[in-house]
Amino acid sequence: MAGLLSRAITILKTKFSKALDRAEDPGETLDYSYEKQLELLQNVKRGVAAVATAKQRLKLQTAQLEQNLVKLDTQARQALAQGREDLARLALERKSGVQQQLQSLDTQLEGLEGQQAKLVSNERQLAAKIEGFRTQKETIKAQYSAAEATVRISEAATGIGREMSDTGLALRRAKEKTEEMTARAAAMDELVQSGALEDLTSTDTQLDRELAQLSSQTQVEQELAQLKAEVDSGEPRKELEEKSESEL
Repeated sequence: MAGLLSRAITILKTKFSKALDRAEDPGETLDYSYEKQLELLQNVKRGVAAVATAKQRLKLQTAQLEQNLVKLDTQARQALAQGREDLARLALERKSGVQQQLQSLDTQLEGLEGQQAKLVSNERQLAAKIEGFRTQKETIKAQYSAAEATVRISEAATGIGREMSDTGLALRRAKEKTEEMTARAAAMDELVQSGALEDLTSTDTQLDRELAQLSSQTQVEQELAQLKAEVDSGEPRKELEEKSESEL
């Protein structure tokens, strides 16, 4: 039972694979692959844009922190000039925190710049590959279309195609039926002539046909007897000799 089931599954897979192969259009498959590659390229471009946006935000934060750094330095100097060492120390502590943030932002910016450069490089390589695929795709589609047209023309010319095969089969069947009908008509005519079948289209009865045949036979016998008598009497030969002399 398991062996039969395995064979059935194999047969179904084979037939399904053949059906898919007949239904598959290489042009459509290549176009679909090209569209998927374009979608991938768009995703890479969106990634590059996202990294560039994040980098710009970090630059804005860096500029703002640099302004705060200058401001805190100025405040520390002013507080110290006014004898407020405590306020000067507080401003310098905040300044130190801002400097640490700036260092962290600088590290992030370097990482984003490296990531952006890598994405841009990948985008260019991918775009070049996709363009090469597009050229190859169009070439293959043109070759497939030319081959398909050649096959169809050859099938039509040699009668390999299904339609031409059906036409040839119909022609043979029509020829066979015509020959059969011709033979049948000849046989019917022979039967009618021999009297085996009655010709329903004729107004003569069977008796009329028999009398006509008997009359024809009687006439033949009479003409034969007359011809014998003439040959025995020599009259036909004499007439032929007189005719020949008159012509001379």
